[in-house]
Formats: sequence, structure tokens, C-alpha cells
Amino acid sequence: MKALALIPARIDSKRLPGKLMMDLGGVPLINRTYENISATNLFDKVVVVTNSKIIYNSIIKSGGNAFFSKKKHRCGTDRIAEYAIKSSNDIVVNVQGDEPFVETECLKKMLELFENDTSKKIDLISIMNNLDKNDFENTNKVKVLINDKFDAIMFSRSIKTLKEIYNNVNFIYKHVGVYGFRMNCLEDFYSSKPSNLEKKENLEQLRYIEKGKTIRMIKTNYSGFGIDVMQDLIEARKKINA
Repeated sequence: MKALALIPARIDSKRLPGKLMMDLGGVPLINRTYENISATNLFDKVVVVTNSKIIYNSIIKSGGNAFFSKKKHRCGTDRIAEYAIKSSNDIVVNVQGDEPFVETECLKKMLELFENDTSKKIDLISIMNNLDKNDFENTNKVKVLINDKFDAIMFSRSIKTLKEIYNNVNFIYKHVGVYGFRMNCLEDFYSSKPSNLEKKENLEQLRYIEKGKTIRMIKTNYSGFGIDVMQDLIEARKKINA
């Protein structure tokens, strides 16, 4: 099974402009993320996919792999698909450029689940962790409602939305933005238009829900460390220096 890790990266973040080039432990954040995923040794190749010459040059100069995406894309998954559809891989894992601490064990479990799914019933795999009290009202933290098979039913930034579907917090978790796709699932996403739920919640994974795809969730100890605002970056620097 050939597995490819792709890191979508754009320079114009709305909440923290230019964050991927901000320093984290002596290197830009995007380089830190790339180095972390490469160090897992789980993938045939790791590539940063970007429309920014600054980011592209930063990765190339450090000896990494980068692809310059010339097209304007609606979301990170569309961006990585531009590169992925030209490759010959079975599985593509999408790691957000602002997630510098994704743990090897999470990615290993994801790949093992694909390997063991010989009937190929699972289209997409993502990861989750328990919500803590600070996550409940934080709209930067995406929540996921699952069924007893650990398949995603709904994603939302609002826990209220999920409780309206099923009022049991034992089935609601914090979603961590790391995805593993079968190649045909990624190609299907790339060729489709944004769905109504996707546009309402501004969450691309809802396109899969509306298309009837199976998103299997893996519960891990990794709670995510997405860097959305300056305080997140400050905490990440503390973690690096600890």
C-alpha cells in the first residue's frame, strides 16, 4: 500500500496572517510541520502543496519536497488533490500546515486501519479526542458526533448543533484536522462542488457526509495543536522549548 502525506499551505490566513512563516523553534512553522511528518517514516513521500513562493522556497531550501500549486482552490483538500491525482498512491493523508505536533501513533493507526479494511468500505479516516471544558464554546475547535461504529454523523463548530441531533455528549468529540483518503474518494471530492452544509459551517468534511461517504473516526490521545491565533503560537513555542 503506497501512502503519500500532503501538507496544504497558504500564506494568507485570515485569523493569523503569515502564520506558516512565523518562527517556531528556529524554523518557520510550515517547516516544523514538514519535518515532524517526515520523521515518522510512515510515508513514501511527504510534500508541501502551496500557492506561495515564500513557503515553496522555504521548504525547497531546507531540502524538502514542495509543489507549487498555480490554481486557486476553495479549500486545502482541493489544493492537495491537484497534486495527488497526478501520483500513483493508494492512500493520501492530509496534514494541516499549522499542526506541527501530530503524533506518529495517530498516523500509524490510520494507515493500519486502511490496510485492514480489505473490503474498502471506509472512504476516509480522521482522528478525534475527548472534549475538555474549554472546547465546548470555542468555535475554533470543531466537534464531531459519531455513531457506535465510530463513523462520523455530523461535524460542527457549535456543540449545540450536535446536541440537537443527539443529546448525548458521550458521542461528541473534538475533531483533529488530519485526514486519510482513499485515492478515489479524494478524486471524487475534487470533482464535486461545495455542499450546502459545507458552506453553512465552513467545514469541507461535511461535503463527504452529504455525499454519503463513510468517515471512520479514530480516538487518540493526541488532542490537536492547530495554530489559529497568536496565543496558540505562543503555547507552541513553550512546548518546543520545554
